[in-house]
Amino acid sequence: MASPKLSVIIPVHNEGANIAPLCERLLPVLDRIASAWEVVFVDDGSQDDTLERIREIGRREPRIGAVSFSRNFGKEIAIAAGLDHARGDAVVIMDADLQHPPEVIETFVERWREGYLMVYGQRTDRTGETRVKRGFAQLFYKLFARFGEIPLPEGAGDFRLIDRKGVEVLRTLGEKARFSKGLYAWIGFKATGVPFVVEERRFGTTKWSFRKLFRFAFDGMAAFSTVPLRIWTYIGFVVSFLAIATALFFLVRTLLFGTDLPGFPSLIVSIMFFSGIQLMSLGIVGEYVGRIFAEVKRRPLYVVAERIGGAAEVSNDLVPDASRMRRA
Repeated sequence: MASPKLSVIIPVHNEGANIAPLCERLLPVLDRIASAWEVVFVDDGSQDDTLERIREIGRREPRIGAVSFSRNFGKEIAIAAGLDHARGDAVVIMDADLQHPPEVIETFVERWREGYLMVYGQRTDRTGETRVKRGFAQLFYKLFARFGEIPLPEGAGDFRLIDRKGVEVLRTLGEKARFSKGLYAWIGFKATGVPFVVEERRFGTTKWSFRKLFRFAFDGMAAFSTVPLRIWTYIGFVVSFLAIATALFFLVRTLLFGTDLPGFPSLIVSIMFFSGIQLMSLGIVGEYVGRIFAEVKRRPLYVVAERIGGAAEVSNDLVPDASRMRRA
């Protein structure tokens, strides 16, 4: 099969009801803007009929294929698998819930033809989110801009177009704890944003709970900054200074006014406070050590249970039949 000009990667997890509506809107756009295209769904261990619906559409349209994981590996890994299997000169990543309007891809392609190797969708509003979620999102971007290795465009997510040059670089990045937003920015290349309005989810509910979002944010900060480690050095200096200052205070007071009866409550509070500081610092160190442990085991990023259609063919021999092996 000839290599397509444009590939679309769509990670899916229990999105069966959204597959048909998505294809109804997406395929006409692709026919209009690309002479040759393919759609690669990455089924991230769905428990519903997602894969069967993709298979049914694939029978009618051979340019649609799917890669099905043996279990749920997470969206970040699903994106990596899609990049492994996409063969186009340009690759678009989008969600299946129609919150990423397929019509915006036409603008992506126009910007790509103007010479931009990375074209990202930039959401213009967060009206569908709670005030708390919006606040934490803004806080994360500010912290990442202050302490991260590279700046992140605010409002930019996975909805984007990446030139083949960028795709090949991303494929060489084999870390297990992936933060794709950071990886997109890290590889560089000429980039531009395209504003878009997030649409309402057609069917189903979001897979991102507040706990998962917090964990994802911490993964991003840990992957691109050592500040969580350094901050405990600063806290140690501050606590040591306060301890010395307190010791001098009690020494002077004892010399001037004599010894007071020691206070049991203050002793217990001090012990609990410093114990908490120590445990938190050990926890942060443990997070980084855990990531090192996961990396040195060198397990594959994912395991493929099934491939459907020619659009799901591997792009080269970097991807074995059973799984994607990490590069040495």
